[in-house]
Amino acid sequence: MHARTIRRWSVIHTWSSLVCTLFLLMLALTGLPLIFHHELEHLLGEAPQLRELPADSPRLDLQQLVEAAERARPHEVVQYLGWEADEPNGVVTIMAATAGTEPNSSHTFMLDARSGEAVAMPAANGGFMMLMLRLHVDMFAGLPGKLLLAFMGILFVVAIISGVVLYAPFMRRLPFAAVRRDKSTRLRWLDLHNLIGIVTLTWALVVGVTGVISATADLLIEAWRNDTLAAMVAPYRDAPPLTQRAPASDLLQIASQAAPGMQADFIAFPGTRFSSEHHYAVFMVGSTHLTAHLWTPVLIDAQTLAVTAVGTRPWYMDALAMSQPLHFGDYGGRPMQILWAVLDVLTIIVLGSGLYLWWVRRRAPRAALRDEVVA
Repeated sequence: MHARTIRRWSVIHTWSSLVCTLFLLMLALTGLPLIFHHELEHLLGEAPQLRELPADSPRLDLQQLVEAAERARPHEVVQYLGWEADEPNGVVTIMAATAGTEPNSSHTFMLDARSGEAVAMPAANGGFMMLMLRLHVDMFAGLPGKLLLAFMGILFVVAIISGVVLYAPFMRRLPFAAVRRDKSTRLRWLDLHNLIGIVTLTWALVVGVTGVISATADLLIEAWRNDTLAAMVAPYRDAPPLTQRAPASDLLQIASQAAPGMQADFIAFPGTRFSSEHHYAVFMVGSTHLTAHLWTPVLIDAQTLAVTAVGTRPWYMDALAMSQPLHFGDYGGRPMQILWAVLDVLTIIVLGSGLYLWWVRRRAPRAALRDEVVA
């Protein structure tokens, strides 16, 4: 590679890294506790605690749970009901003043599926874990914050690629993984920066790309609403406003018949952004590690309870559904969580050492740098 080409790639790597480094340090630091969010929620007392009941306690049907939720928060409406694998007796409930209220203004709690008791979920409405999540997702700035972080993620990917391009000619002069301990502090940190960077390369690319996809979630969901969902509810375009809603009791059975072999992940009630003004939308998932994150929406007429459409998944919604658990290492249980945490810490070292190297190089005389390179 010619010297001029190397200088150009060096400029790209330096400035793409510098612009995004502080944001990436914030994302890496806030992402670390989010990898273990289930464990930390229990440790911090922010996880819902259901009462002990006899093992054979009967479960309420969905309509009874809806009524229990409305009693718990009488001036709000149910937006979503959802299920978590680690709490089979709980139903996550999201409510707000109106069905169309934006997510950050909704209130989340858990209903005991056996008693209908409302149980607080502090981590979903405030506390340390929610602080970490909001900083990581949008920096409390909504869509503009998400788009800014998406741009920083793109710069991160550019910095990784340019770093790989520079690494090849750099390593011609040294054995792989060499750290020149007998040289200056700056050169030792340069070698460590390069070594850790190349070791974490694949992970950093995966996290960077999935982070960009996740940061554009609002835009992808809006595209899905305007495309796939709009086509599914097109026959209702001129229908009069919904005045009465059928009970939700049989929604799970109806959806299971429409999507055999799948199970419900969550239900979007009429008027929310995942449904229409005239439908319940039951989002079904498969039972494998991969298909458990891929949604198939079943639209059910909110008055007649007839299935009106079983949706297909556009590629970008599949990308969104798979990117979020992969971004936080949720696919492989505890071993992957630990691996993700170790790689996250190594990335923090790469980012910090990159800042250090830029600052030292900026302050050092050019002659001294030339002497180091020759040495």
